[in-house]
Amino acid sequence: MKKIVLFCFLCFTALALMNSCLGVAADISIRSDGSGKIALEYRVSQMLESLGRLDGNENWPAIPVGRADFQRSLARIPGLRLSSFSAKDVPHSSGGRDLLTKAVLEFNNTAALLAFLDSAGSHASLVQENKSSQASNVLRLVLLDPSDGLVNADLRSLLREVSAGYEFSISVSVPKNAVLSVTPSSLPAARMVSRGKKVSFALDMGELLELNEGLTLEITW
Repeated sequence: MKKIVLFCFLCFTALALMNSCLGVAADISIRSDGSGKIALEYRVSQMLESLGRLDGNENWPAIPVGRADFQRSLARIPGLRLSSFSAKDVPHSSGGRDLLTKAVLEFNNTAALLAFLDSAGSHASLVQENKSSQASNVLRLVLLDPSDGLVNADLRSLLREVSAGYEFSISVSVPKNAVLSVTPSSLPAARMVSRGKKVSFALDMGELLELNEGLTLEITW
């Protein structure tokens, strides 16, 4: 299960920063009763995807891309299911080819959502707070933790070059107006919608690799 969970979302950085030739997008919708869905999309360069076929490892691809991979992993999380899946070969702006995978997951409650985002419980949390007799929810996502030590500083410039044209993006839709806050707060290259019923954050993979101090998002509604 970890292979799917780490790649698809929060801990995708372990693969993204090491291999870099990929892009990840996640669109999360949370209803008032805590149920909802996650629309995932990721691009994997053919160069990276082909690594799984080397040295007789055809049956163990470097990146999980099949419907069966998702179904096996999601079956271990109560209240989570795969509702649609597709994968196809598409051109990349660099002139190469990508494997584009799309999957829609449905969750019955926020516990299932958090279990998918981060099975260890250290990078994703949802806390309900009471302020002035009004309940508010705070979803905290640690997208990049500098203490993980995923990338050697000497490799950053090379990884930034090969990550050109790939992006990380996330959006979260909730029943009422939300506020998105980002740490660090100064990210000129990021594209954000910080207020509204749908908030979003997007950053090129190359720029993400430059964030030595890490990256955390908080959505409050």
